[in-house]
Amino acid sequence: MAPDVVTLEIIQADLDRDEHQRDVVAMTAAYALDPMGNGGPLPPETLERLVDALRAHPTTLIFLAYVEGRAVGIATCFLGFSTFAARPLVNVHDLAVLPAHRGTGVATRLLEAVETKARQLGCCKLTLEVLEHNERARRLYHRVGFSQMISGAPVSGSLFYGKTLGKTLG
Repeated sequence: MAPDVVTLEIIQADLDRDEHQRDVVAMTAAYALDPMGNGGPLPPETLERLVDALRAHPTTLIFLAYVEGRAVGIATCFLGFSTFAARPLVNVHDLAVLPAHRGTGVATRLLEAVETKARQLGCCKLTLEVLEHNERARRLYHRVGFSQMISGAPVSGSLFYGKTLGKTLG
């Protein structure tokens, strides 16, 4: 008896396709439930606006991973710009794989697809943020060539900061 062959396909999402819209929303919702994501569900109104908002954002770049035709992973990215290199960059905003498919190479393949696209676009680098205690993700990122970026003098580097702006209209 021949072993089962699992087919993994990575595609760049086309948000004009209904099935890609459905899978982007489903994968984002699944990621939000994960403790390394939001740790709880996203509000229904957020999920309802997600595709239109991603479409409206001019630098959205999304990759979906499929195993046997079922979405199992997502990389939601946005193009940015490095003024110091005078070239674009890609920020991996969300990288998520369904729990049953973790450790099977899905995340690695998603990151490879992102890197290939970034090179095609002439980008100078890939960036991402990761929770300090997410050791599994940090090991993955190191394995595929990411390292903690520190800018500034050796004794005082920069830290990632954020400011929540609260609810917005519309």
